[in-house]
Amino acid sequence: MADVLKKVPVREQDPQVRATNFDEVCLGYNKEEAMEEASRCLNCKKAKCVEGCPVSINIPGFIHQVKEGNFEEAYKVISESSALPAICGRVCPQESQCEGKCIRGIKGEAVSIGKLERFTADWARENGIKPTPAAEKNGKKVAVIGSGPSGLTCAGDLAKLGYDVTIFEALHEAGGVLVYGIPEFRLPKLDVVAKEVENVKSLGVKIETNVIIGRSITIDELMDEEGFEAVFIGSGAGLPMFMGIPGETAKGVFSANEYLTRNNLMKAFREDYDTPIVKGKKVAVVGGGNVAMDAARTALRLGAEVHIVYRRSEAELPARAEEVHHAKEEGVIFDLLTNPTEILVNEDDAVAGMKCVRMELGEPDASGRRRPVVIPGSEFVLDVDTVIMSLGTSPNPLISSTTIGLDTNKRKCIIADEETGKTSKDGVYAGGDAVTGAATVILAMGAGKAAAKGIHEFLSNK
Repeated sequence: MADVLKKVPVREQDPQVRATNFDEVCLGYNKEEAMEEASRCLNCKKAKCVEGCPVSINIPGFIHQVKEGNFEEAYKVISESSALPAICGRVCPQESQCEGKCIRGIKGEAVSIGKLERFTADWARENGIKPTPAAEKNGKKVAVIGSGPSGLTCAGDLAKLGYDVTIFEALHEAGGVLVYGIPEFRLPKLDVVAKEVENVKSLGVKIETNVIIGRSITIDELMDEEGFEAVFIGSGAGLPMFMGIPGETAKGVFSANEYLTRNNLMKAFREDYDTPIVKGKKVAVVGGGNVAMDAARTALRLGAEVHIVYRRSEAELPARAEEVHHAKEEGVIFDLLTNPTEILVNEDDAVAGMKCVRMELGEPDASGRRRPVVIPGSEFVLDVDTVIMSLGTSPNPLISSTTIGLDTNKRKCIIADEETGKTSKDGVYAGGDAVTGAATVILAMGAGKAAAKGIHEFLSNK
């Protein structure tokens, strides 16, 4: 008899093996493991887990179907709320959302909701199960800018309601941050992302790539000349931030965005792709979020000794506990309570080390976290030849600066209503990182879902 207080363990690649390849780390549940884990669910009448899900999946409903072995029904339940279940099951911070609210977790370990969602979506893909499209079209056109999680979710929900939806994507491949930001070892591109995009297209959504809104065509032109009655902006936040310290323009200094895009979208890790990337022998990644972990684990797989440099302690690391755990297992070195002050440059204008200082935690700041304070006389040089800055991103101002009547805040984020996605411009809605700044995939999906509802109400009353 299995211990109902403990999760069914999930299989993973051995850390020493996976640190040398880009294959997926987590291997997921098989049928028997999934059904056993599903049987741990208490099937609460007032399910707290649903409250913790930004897209409000009927979690007890789909888990009950998994428990009974009705995997197709389980997928149908999830698909009512989520357009990207195979992705969410892999990259959502379940520990702070659905699983964080799980009643089973009070006296034991929470049900592995994310791993069960992943299993269900993978089973559906492997068995050719597709989401159900709308019965009929209503003849109204909606444009969606960006094919990341927010745009795909909004487009999928609108298509199910009968709208004629076209997604405009600036890059040559659909998926947004799912293809350029998250590494292959966390989120396989062909087997998972591309298939989820195809599922959205199967609902009738059209995707046009290599279209830069604000350059190729503007939002005003889409509405005034191309017949789109509403527009959703889900263009993400792709403009990287830097520290402003000396030496940041040297060869061998990357933003995490560029480094990950070269590797993930442009396949720099593969010998059969001619994509230049400075692999580096000793790499410092400055930052402590999920993107920093992705960059560090990517550099490790490209053969480097890798240091995470973060100015607070491990307790304040914003990355998911699972990502930190995996990075440590694979051999990433954590230089915590450490802050860079200068990147040293050699005669070839390349990185020749990084000056740092040790920090200690003082009083809490406005965010509630204890403020890091420099320890006098603690300066030292970290011996590295490559530096990756992972300090967050902000939206590219191209769209807002070329759209008449679209208000932004001082961070260049589009101002939009949290519940409906409505912006200051009539018929234009926005959500995800373009509104909030860099956040999670599932929060972007929640914003896309809310905006789809807002657009539907707007066009129904028009």
